[in-house]
Amino acid sequence: MSVRLFKSTAVVGGFTFFSRILGFVRDVVFAGIFGAGPLTDAFFVAFKIPNFLRRLFAEGAFSQAFVPVLSEYKANRPAEVRALVADATGALGSVLLAITLAAVVGAPLLVGLFAPGFIDDPERFGPAGEMLRITFPYIFFISLTALAAGVLNSYGRFAVPAFTPIWLNVCLITAALWAARQPETPIVALAWGVFAAGVVQLLFQLPFLGRLGLLAPPRWGWRHEGVRRILRLMGPAVFGSSVAQINLLLDTLIASFLVAGSVSWLYYADRLVEFPLGVFGIALATVILPSLSRKHAESDPAAFSRTLDWALRWVFLLGAPACLGLALLAGPLIASLFNYGAFGGEDVLMARLSLIAYAVGLPAFILVKVLAPGYYARQDTRTPVKVGVIAMGSNMVLNIAFVVPLALAGIPGPHAGLALATSLAAFINAGLLYQGLRRDGVYTPEAGWGGFLGRVVLATGVMAAVLVVLTGSTPDWIAMGLWERVRQLSVAVIAGAAIYFAALALLGIRLRDYINPSNTARP
Repeated sequence: MSVRLFKSTAVVGGFTFFSRILGFVRDVVFAGIFGAGPLTDAFFVAFKIPNFLRRLFAEGAFSQAFVPVLSEYKANRPAEVRALVADATGALGSVLLAITLAAVVGAPLLVGLFAPGFIDDPERFGPAGEMLRITFPYIFFISLTALAAGVLNSYGRFAVPAFTPIWLNVCLITAALWAARQPETPIVALAWGVFAAGVVQLLFQLPFLGRLGLLAPPRWGWRHEGVRRILRLMGPAVFGSSVAQINLLLDTLIASFLVAGSVSWLYYADRLVEFPLGVFGIALATVILPSLSRKHAESDPAAFSRTLDWALRWVFLLGAPACLGLALLAGPLIASLFNYGAFGGEDVLMARLSLIAYAVGLPAFILVKVLAPGYYARQDTRTPVKVGVIAMGSNMVLNIAFVVPLALAGIPGPHAGLALATSLAAFINAGLLYQGLRRDGVYTPEAGWGGFLGRVVLATGVMAAVLVVLTGSTPDWIAMGLWERVRQLSVAVIAGAAIYFAALALLGIRLRDYINPSNTARP
C-alpha cells in the first residue's frame, strides 16, 4: 500500500511536470507576443480572478471537504456513493451557475474589487472587465471537473485528473498563436482560450467517471445528508485551504497601484514557483488526502501519523534544494524563459526580484499543502481557518511594512516586497498547522529527524556552492543568445541536481529508503 502511495505521487508529479513544462511554453509565448504592459496586466487580472476561485472552491475547499466524506461512504456505505455523487453535482452546479451569471453581469465591479488600481486607468480597467466576462465561466466548468477528479482520486485513478490541466495550456497556447497572426494581436483571444479550456477539461474526465459507474445525472441534492456535511465542511475550508492564494491575490490588488508591469512581474515569478509546488507539493497533497481519509475512517492513528511523517520528509528532501536553486537561478531562469520579443531586460530584473522573494517561501507553501490534509482528512476544517486568519493578518501587516516605504522612497522593485510578505506569511501558516497537529497528538515525528535535516542542509549547501560558481550576473544572461542561455542553464541545473543527490548519498541518505512510509525513521 505504501509503495503504491509513492507510485501514485510519482504519476501525479510526472503528469504535473509535463503540464508545467507546457505552462512555461505558454508563458514564453505570452511574454514574446504580449510582453509586460497594460493589456497583459488586464488579462492576468481577468484570468487570476476565476483561477483564484478555482483554487479556493474547486481544488481547495470543495476537494478537501468532498474527498473525506466520499472516502467514508466508499468504506462504509458503498451502495450510496452514486447517489452522493449525483446529489453533490447538482448542488454544486446550481450554486456555480448562479455565481457565474452574476459575475458575468457585474464583471467591472469585480475588477474594481480585485484590482482597484485599475479604476482610474482606462487602458487596463476596460479590457480587464471585457475579458473577465469571457473567462469567468471557467470556474463553473473547472469546479465540476474538480468534483470528477475527487471521485477518480478516491478510487486510486490519479493519472486522469493529473493529466487534465494539460488541456488548459494547450488551449491557451493555441489561442496565443492565433492572436499573434492578427494585425493588432487581440489579447482577448486568450480569454476565449480560458473559456474553451474549462469545457475541454470537464468533457475529458467524464468517460473515465463513466467507467466507474458513477457518471450519474445531476440531482437537486440539498437535502442529502452527505451533501450537507460537505457544505458544512466547505465553509471553513474555503478560507483555511487557500490562504496562500488569498495572499497572492492581495499582492495583485496592491500591485495594481504600482507602476505598470508590476502585476505581470509577479505573475511570471509566481509561475516559476508554481512549477516545483505543483510537480511535488500539490501532487503529494493530492495523493495523501485520500490515504489519510481512509486511515481515519479505519481508525488507524499510527498509520495516519506515519503517512504524514513520510510526506514531510519528502518535503524537505526536495523542497530545500528547490528553494535555494530557484533563488540562485532566478535571473538566469527569467532571462532564459521570458526575455524575448516584448519582454525586455528591465522586465527580467524586476521579475527576478519577485522570484527570489517567492522562492524564500517555497518550503512553507509545500508544507501547508501537506499539513492541511492532516486536518481535512479528519473533517476538521475549523482549525485551518483560525490559522489562516492569523497568516492573512500577518501578510497584510508585512505588505505595508515592506512595500509602502519602498514605494514612497521611489526605490525600484517595491512589488518584490509583496512576494516576500507572502512567503513569510506562509511560514507562519505552516508553523501553526504543524503545532496544532502535534498538540492534538495526531502527528508524532518518527525517530531520526535531527540527523536527517542536518544531512539535507549540508547537501543543499554543497549544491548552492556549485550553482554560485556556474552562474554569473543577470545582466550577463540578458546579453546572451538563446542557445547559450539554454546550454549554460542546462549545465547549471543538471550539475546542481547531480551534486545534491550525490552529496545525499555520501551522507548516507538513500532515496529508495524513503519510498515506504514504514522505513522513514533513520538514526
